[in-house]
Amino acid sequence: MFVDSHCHLDRLGKSPEELKEVIAFAQLRGVEHFLCVAVSVKDFPSMMEQVQALPSVSMSCGVHPLHQEDACSFEELLNMASDKSVVAIGETGLDYFYSAETKEVQLTSFVDHIKVANQLKKPLIIHTRDAREDTINLLKEHKGPDIKGVLHCFTETLEMAESAMEMGFYISISGIVTFKSATELQQVVKAVPLDRLLIETDSPWLAPVPYRGKQNQPGYVVEVAEFIAELKGISVEQLARQTTKNFYTLFEHIGATPLQAK
Repeated sequence: MFVDSHCHLDRLGKSPEELKEVIAFAQLRGVEHFLCVAVSVKDFPSMMEQVQALPSVSMSCGVHPLHQEDACSFEELLNMASDKSVVAIGETGLDYFYSAETKEVQLTSFVDHIKVANQLKKPLIIHTRDAREDTINLLKEHKGPDIKGVLHCFTETLEMAESAMEMGFYISISGIVTFKSATELQQVVKAVPLDRLLIETDSPWLAPVPYRGKQNQPGYVVEVAEFIAELKGISVEQLARQTTKNFYTLFEHIGATPLQAK
């Protein structure tokens, strides 16, 4: 069984019935759980309304670094993220590739998210692009000793991945890994230990080959898993089993699963 560790179901532009069909399609393909990740605290209530009744869907709460027009105070983030339905803080992080001009706001927001994670003892979901040094340094400076998390949709260096893993973080791989241009990322994925990997779609964006150019959806995480399994020279079943175990180990607020009980 697979898990889509990072998707944006509320951004698919689907009606309630269509969303149910999306989930049903993924479940038919063996996807057992979905983590719907927030990009805006302002939009979090709407996201919750759309997905909370869907089967096997968990939620995070946070402000994406490229959504700083929706920036919120530490107190507002803490209040929203304290909801018992929230299993993680984020996505948060730093993006100097697309929005270097908002660097100072991003830095403040990122630190607030780390401190909320510390207080609530919930893992962090981190977006990072062209901000390797600041991302790692802020985590080292502010992250509590027991707080873990994930660098999602990872496209950075092996060195950065190793620094994050030393702090208890997982590395999540999206459909980008299937792109012909992603040769460097493919080498990183080969080197990351299996017990530190997660898989995701980041849907509705970044559909894997052979769906590239189409709207992504959680059911396509299977193609991500198949590609990574081939890269690492293991079976898809082994890849699915370990990444699913990793997911429930990290996001322990979701609760025990049959797999964990084995």
